[in-house]
Amino acid sequence: MEVRSIYKYARISPFKAREVTREIQGLPVSAALDLLAFTPKKAAFLINKTLRSAIANAENNANLKPDGLVVKEAVVGEGPTFKRIMARARGSASRILKRTSHIRIVLTDEIKVETRETRKGKQKAQQRAEKKKEIAPGETTSSTIKKKPRAKKAVKKSNK
Repeated sequence: MEVRSIYKYARISPFKAREVTREIQGLPVSAALDLLAFTPKKAAFLINKTLRSAIANAENNANLKPDGLVVKEAVVGEGPTFKRIMARARGSASRILKRTSHIRIVLTDEIKVETRETRKGKQKAQQRAEKKKEIAPGETTSSTIKKKPRAKKAVKKSNK
């Protein structure tokens, strides 16, 4: 069963928060909490808060034990941006963008969770296997054929 928690309008740039959420995806809840506790970033505090909320939702709403939970996905979306102005030279102004984020964490009690890295690894292995099947023994591929050096063309200079 899946349980989720969303922290909306977090006052941090999504780019900075995604750096931390990538680290906890696919980890058991206990390992994710430990990792967040020792990560010296503002995003780690906010994601920790959201993860604890998701754990509480799992315990109270779905009657799940936190020991068997795994972080299925941790996604940071872009929230609204506050536009501010900073005075510049000669009476002009420049814009300051204060970005916000929506942090969503989904927990599951299923044992195997497929992360992005394992998915990419499987796809690459399948592609390699398909290439090996296509090439019959004794055939040559374009990568095995040595290219002959091309003859250099003589440069004609016009005398004026």
